[in-house]
Amino acid sequence: MHEFETIHRVDHSAANMFALVADVESYPQFVPLCESLKVRARRQMEANRETLVADMTVAYKVFRETFSSKVVLDPNFGRILVDYLDGPFKRLENHWVFTPQGENACDVEFFISYEFRSRMLSTLMGTVFDQAFRRFVGAFEKRADIIYGKAEKTA
Repeated sequence: MHEFETIHRVDHSAANMFALVADVESYPQFVPLCESLKVRARRQMEANRETLVADMTVAYKVFRETFSSKVVLDPNFGRILVDYLDGPFKRLENHWVFTPQGENACDVEFFISYEFRSRMLSTLMGTVFDQAFRRFVGAFEKRADIIYGKAEKTA
């Protein structure tokens, strides 16, 4: 089983970071290993929540795997919950939490825990996935700098 968790302060609002992570269709442009992402279904729920079913294809050299997830976007509580549906994993748990730290900053919590179905795939891809997940928050922060502008540092 592989697990990674981080909390990272970024100089962007929680609402902006939530919107950026919720824009799953843009992932192939900047998320490590993400070759494609297709939303199969989208449903509005109560209290401003939305549920997506998405297929993400990750690729590294000759390896290519697609997996499906249900994604719950909950802007009222600043969180995105991902439930694994189908693919190469035995299990996958993932969530994001965006905690405001003033008007133009937030803490981004990213958690992922996963286990491949195949021991061979785990051996071949486990280290690559671990390294990619460690770069996720940084990739989203760089994307936020591009989309929302880089915050000016004051002395």
